[in-house]
Amino acid sequence: MAYITFQPKDNFNTKLWTGTGSENAITGIGFQPDWVWIKQRNTTRDHNEFDAVRGATKRLYPNLTNAEETAAQVLKSFDSDGFTLGTDTSANQSSGTYVGWNWKANGAGSANSDGNANNVVVSANTTSGFSIVQGDMNASGSWTFGHGLGVAPSLIFLRGQNVTSHWFMYHKSLGAGNYMTLNGTGASASNTTFMANTAPTSSVFSMNAGTWSAGAGEKIIAYCFAEKTGFSKFGKYVGNGSANGTFIHTGFKPAFVIIKRSSDTGDWYMHDNKRDVDNPVDISLSANSDNADNTQNNILDLVSNGFKIRTTGTGYNNNGSTYIYMAFAEEPLVSSNNIPATAR
Repeated sequence: MAYITFQPKDNFNTKLWTGTGSENAITGIGFQPDWVWIKQRNTTRDHNEFDAVRGATKRLYPNLTNAEETAAQVLKSFDSDGFTLGTDTSANQSSGTYVGWNWKANGAGSANSDGNANNVVVSANTTSGFSIVQGDMNASGSWTFGHGLGVAPSLIFLRGQNVTSHWFMYHKSLGAGNYMTLNGTGASASNTTFMANTAPTSSVFSMNAGTWSAGAGEKIIAYCFAEKTGFSKFGKYVGNGSANGTFIHTGFKPAFVIIKRSSDTGDWYMHDNKRDVDNPVDISLSANSDNADNTQNNILDLVSNGFKIRTTGTGYNNNGSTYIYMAFAEEPLVSSNNIPATAR
């Protein structure tokens, strides 16, 4: 029996390109992306992030706390099969090499009144379990924001849009009383005010105004993910310190994996099936760093039903340490045409 009836590549895809220095239409994504995360691979460069709710040209930096800025010559438009880049070197330096991770939501979104926060706009893809949420934070108290997914999110990245702000993360494995920051290296920290110590529901997530330094009407932006069998998985594992490391069963062949040690400090390591096309996976980027592609031998294997840790490095496999991960599928273990996934 098929795990899913849709194609993962129609909802998430990784794209590689080489910059031209002049306006550059990036095609071959397979859909019009609504969240685009870009990183230059061959040199030191900040990550760039754009979404369809805030609009093309509106940039945030996943590895920094900077407020949103207008970057007219980075990502100029979201297109039917990709996006168009301008001349800015952040995404289009002549001969520069780049990777873009792309998710499909539901365009610019629409008003949502499921929670009690004001001016909430949600772009939700209930098929793949991904939504983008924008709304106003108020000066005091706890507030709820609709997320449009119909099931409780397992992972949320959120931050203040127009103020200096960390990228706070809720992960189901840590619980609503704990958080981590995407732009930092710190371990999971306890904070019962972060999400009002309340787990997301099938309709809303909670935020406490004490998390933010701004006053009433300051916007937040959030990226919400619900697990979909055969497409996405958000969990944790414990390292064993051995080159024969832990196997993490996802139920699909991963296309994209982020791993972070949650019990101690460490980078947010990013791997995909386009920068590294066979096993073992040797190439990584760090979501919290502007560093270029880093190559080290035998990090992990991407296999038909999950991934297996091969390194003894503390960033992935310190004996007894706990790690969280997020993973998206290249293909399910069994596809809609009942053809099983194969190893790489």
